[in-house]
Parts: sequence; structure tokens; C-alpha cells
Amino acid sequence: LIPALNEAVAIYWEGIADRDDIDKAIKLGLNWPMGPLMLLDYIGSDTTLAIAEVLTRELDPKFHPTTGLMQMAKAQLLGRKTGKGFYDWTQK
Repeated sequence: LIPALNEAVAIYWEGIADRDDIDKAIKLGLNWPMGPLMLLDYIGSDTTLAIAEVLTRELDPKFHPTTGLMQMAKAQLLGRKTGKGFYDWTQK
């Protein structure tokens, strides 16, 4: 799951697709109950980053977190925890 979330962040961060297109494609194409960027907002970029770092250290460098994920966590764009992430959670 973490590699999929990491890849979704990379696609968004590199400007390949926007948030809604990424979430819609995965939700409809893979029958996920929600898209990866929304899921990441529920988990939190800080938690996702911590898991990716452990996977990188303990298993394989291919799990290395993307620059976008690291910058979001550093900027405290943690998703629902802070009200801002890929989505605005301040009104929900």
C-alpha cells in the first residue's frame, strides 16, 4: 500500500495528473473505496512518511519516500490531522 501511495504523490508532485484525476483513476480502475491521495490524508503524510522510511531502512531502498511526501510532512500538511493535505478538511 505504501508504494502505491508514494507513487500517487510522485505523479501529483511531478504534475503528471491532478489530485482528482489520480484519485478517480485508482478508485474506478482498481475498485478502491477511495483514491490514494484521500487515503493518504486519512493516514497522514507524517505517518506515511514514517512507514516509508522504515520500509526503506529494513527492506529495500525502492520504498524511499518521494520528495513531495517529505515536503508535505515537513510543512505540516498532514491531512485530516491538521485540516490540510491534498484536500481541505477544515469544513468537514
